[in-house]
Amino acid sequence: MPILSPFTGRVVPLDEVPDPVFAERMLGEGVAVDPVAGIAVAPLRGRLVVLHSANHAFAVEAENGLKVLVHIGLDTVHLRGEGFERLAQEGDPVEAGQPIVRFDPDRIRAAGYCLLSPVVLPDLPERYRVQLVPAREVIAGQDPLLYVMVENDAW
Repeated sequence: MPILSPFTGRVVPLDEVPDPVFAERMLGEGVAVDPVAGIAVAPLRGRLVVLHSANHAFAVEAENGLKVLVHIGLDTVHLRGEGFERLAQEGDPVEAGQPIVRFDPDRIRAAGYCLLSPVVLPDLPERYRVQLVPAREVIAGQDPLLYVMVENDAW
């Protein structure tokens, strides 16, 4: 199952994210994107199961139970929603590539926050394997960031 990039920008290995919660994979395996545009889209088809009140993070759960957590920038919760606009509501069914949050990259940078945006797979069952794509430029809702497969399935 491909997990599409929620952002347009440059893919960055999770190891390079300057936040140990993400870099040490405390929340799960994944990658980050350095976004060049102020829109975050659903990385897969499913249900929007989390949309943080500060609009800086959301999670989509696929029909098979796979969850993808998208975090816009680092420590951006401290902005308390300033510079973020929700385009969907928690509980909504969503399609891959559907806009979820609009954000203002300049405002985030001006406030002193890093825009590197982690995309992680929290609580991934052991039977799943993750294949990361090589670092490159991606387009939101079009290019895969990683693939998730049930063990013993063909890639």
